[in-house]
Amino acid sequence: MSQVSESCNHDCGSCGENCSERDPKSFQEKPHAKSNIKKVIGVVSGKGGVGKSLVTGMLAVLMSRQGYRVGVLDADITGPSIPKMFGIKEKATGTEEGIFPALTKTGIQVMSANLLLEDDTDPVIWRGPVIAGTVKQFWTEVIWEDVDYLFVDMPPGTGDVPLTVFQSLPVDGIVVVTSPQDLVSMIVAKAVNMAKMMHIPIIGLVENMSYVQCPHCNEKINVFGESHIDETAAKYQLKVLSKLAMNPEIAKACDAGAIESFNSEELNDAARVLAEIK
Repeated sequence: MSQVSESCNHDCGSCGENCSERDPKSFQEKPHAKSNIKKVIGVVSGKGGVGKSLVTGMLAVLMSRQGYRVGVLDADITGPSIPKMFGIKEKATGTEEGIFPALTKTGIQVMSANLLLEDDTDPVIWRGPVIAGTVKQFWTEVIWEDVDYLFVDMPPGTGDVPLTVFQSLPVDGIVVVTSPQDLVSMIVAKAVNMAKMMHIPIIGLVENMSYVQCPHCNEKINVFGESHIDETAAKYQLKVLSKLAMNPEIAKACDAGAIESFNSEELNDAARVLAEIK
């Protein structure tokens, strides 16, 4: 954080500086006037390829099955995967009032850059500020109707988009997704430290690809070596919400756009913690 400017008059509402005395909430954007969103949950990772979008989708499905109204804001603008795993083929629609998210088979509201592109394979070749601005628009111009939990699937790292989400949206907490490699535990620390610097509560950690379970003898095989998530959680006084197995069936379901038909109890503890957020 930068130091307070010598010309600071402590009127944060008219200031563009990001200083140590500024209340982080002063950066927050108001959602669309017709939106009704109770809880905003960010799903983050320190690096790519650890299954952050998968965890986002699984949590959204799980909370929806428990009777909550759920939305997913796909903030991974250059690498959106949420529409495909939910089998959404139609595009987002809009009127002069605002943009309407697409609906999944079970009624989960989804907004993603891929729902605005003519072709799903068209690349999004935008610079950071434009991407961050798009994420803001997904919050301010999309009409999220009576959402109990809005999950924000963020791109990996600690760059423009996570910063924009943490500053612009009233995030109630984040779930940090990791994998067993020792390198990843170091990168998790970066995501955790960023959240703490931005005063964002950390709900807990989910370790994906934690192990493979033999279908014959049920032995758990640590493909990527011994897990370090318990050590990382203890170091930062965080909860381990789940250790997800490598399961080809969930991969098949996502590829087929059928994540809503996949049943798993691995994230039940995470769902209980989410339900307890006040």
